[in-house]
Amino acid sequence: MATFPVINLEKLNGAERSTTMDKINDACENWGFFQVLNHGIPHDFMDTVERLTKEHYKKCMEQRFKELVASKALEGLQAEVTDMDWESTFFIRHLPQSNVAEIPDLTDEYRNVMKEFAVKLENLAEELLDLLCENLGLEKGYLKKAFNGSKGPTFGTKVSNYPPCPTPDKIKGLRAHTDAGGIILLFQDPIVGGLQILKNGEWVDVPPMRHSFVINLGDQLEVISNGRYRSVEHRVMTQTQGSRMSIASFYNPGSDAIIYPAPALVENEAEEKKEWYPKFVFEDYMKLYAGMKFQAKEPRFEAMKATATA
Repeated sequence: MATFPVINLEKLNGAERSTTMDKINDACENWGFFQVLNHGIPHDFMDTVERLTKEHYKKCMEQRFKELVASKALEGLQAEVTDMDWESTFFIRHLPQSNVAEIPDLTDEYRNVMKEFAVKLENLAEELLDLLCENLGLEKGYLKKAFNGSKGPTFGTKVSNYPPCPTPDKIKGLRAHTDAGGIILLFQDPIVGGLQILKNGEWVDVPPMRHSFVINLGDQLEVISNGRYRSVEHRVMTQTQGSRMSIASFYNPGSDAIIYPAPALVENEAEEKKEWYPKFVFEDYMKLYAGMKFQAKEPRFEAMKATATA
């Protein structure tokens, strides 16, 4: 089994640029995931985000999670649970309008740090999208423009903790799915693992690595790239020891953005592939995804095609 791709973005600035771009392209085509180092976000700032996130969970969310586990009788599970996840989460919206000021229980320091974190991640997401444009042979800025809609992209962060679980064989931290949106930047716990991706029919661990971001491609990039790049199923396994932090930031199309394969990537395709991916409004896709998140993505694409034809 090939090792999970790790990309040193610093090498884009020198003699190894071409090799590094090839590694990114291979990761997008064959993994749907890769890990980036030397991405320009300071390590001490990432340490602050991690510290404040873990402090917030301990102070404001841990007890609530224990009460939820007790109320749903999840402690001594006898059968596998397939309709819920072992996770404690909250969501911050950044674009088009931030809601960070409205989220209860956050300290002023944590609120301000997450605002700054969002700006840094938005910049990194757009840099990565331009690298994908370059590899796909699209003009610089094409993907950002495709995501824009009338109000720009949507961008938000899901902050999760996966506490220790006494019955890890009975419940997932997060069930298998592909992500609906664009490009996802994950700042995961540097010690406690659990994230896995599906590759060639086998589940592969995504190794924790301090001061890195795990990048994965959502369904919309599969459509726009006309299937050259793929969104990939992934899941989070529960652990008996340690609480796993996960901060996943989703840089997605605007709700009214119209998504379709880039014409430059369709022109030379065989007829059957030209017609495979639908054209749709992102918001319509998200409404469908809400009820089909933990199912295969292909029926979602087929349903959008049927809607467009009707």
